[in-house]
Amino acid sequence: MHNMETTDLLRKVRKIEIKTRGLSSQIFSGEYHSAFKGRGMAFSEVREYMPGDDIRSIDWNVTARFNHPYVKVFEEERELTVMLLVDVSGSGSFGTRKQLKRDLITELCAVLSFSAIQNNDKAGVIFFSDKIELFIPPKKGKTHILRIIRELINLEPESHGTDLGMALRYFTNMIKKRSIAFVISDFKSKNFEDSLKIASRKHDTVAIRIADRHEKHLPDVGLVRMQDAETGQFRWVDTSSAAVRLRFEQWNRTYTAQLESMFNRSGIDHTVIETGMNYVTPLINLFKARERRF
Repeated sequence: MHNMETTDLLRKVRKIEIKTRGLSSQIFSGEYHSAFKGRGMAFSEVREYMPGDDIRSIDWNVTARFNHPYVKVFEEERELTVMLLVDVSGSGSFGTRKQLKRDLITELCAVLSFSAIQNNDKAGVIFFSDKIELFIPPKKGKTHILRIIRELINLEPESHGTDLGMALRYFTNMIKKRSIAFVISDFKSKNFEDSLKIASRKHDTVAIRIADRHEKHLPDVGLVRMQDAETGQFRWVDTSSAAVRLRFEQWNRTYTAQLESMFNRSGIDHTVIETGMNYVTPLINLFKARERRF
């Protein structure tokens, strides 16, 4: 890589690091911990509370029964593995806002990775299109996270299609230990429900759907030559036609509803994050909803 490009890349990595690290320590350390750790800690017994014990480990049921504080004794403070399954196919470059989907995905992955290492967890990534573009096995530490960010900025996918089912099967085969999997995609892929169900039985799976604001409402800008990002084919679309805009919006609503019911059927937490939107709120809401459930 040419030296200038390297410094430019490092500058970009640094910028994302500063922005996202701040965000993850601000928000996610607490939320992330209770939203994800809660599930993984099998406690084997209770014992009487002793001064200095963490009051969060008090078992209120046992305490109420014996009228005396008891705490749960955990077998281990389980360290988690966080896996990011990142869709880097052609549709990621559809973006009309200041920020392309790709940039949004990069920041999201950085925030989630920093949240993981702040909690002493491992993070790994599977970049996929309709093939596995790159697999970064889960590891700990800041240098590892910076490598992930560098790849996110720099990766040029070889393929433009999307095959989410294939990526999920690869993930289920590669990662044997139960992990938290964030699937980050626009989910414009066919026939992936079975693979999603299998992955979600084995791993704690969370879907983050990336959407462009203009995919919901097509702006009226006359004739537009649009490329289907997945097939690569171009066609002319008359955005000034109210009927065309309506059809587009109806398709988008139906598609969104289908996805949501699929996520619910598979028992998968999910959220939608739009380009140009503040992604912090939807993430916090996602984590808070999980906390309430556990």
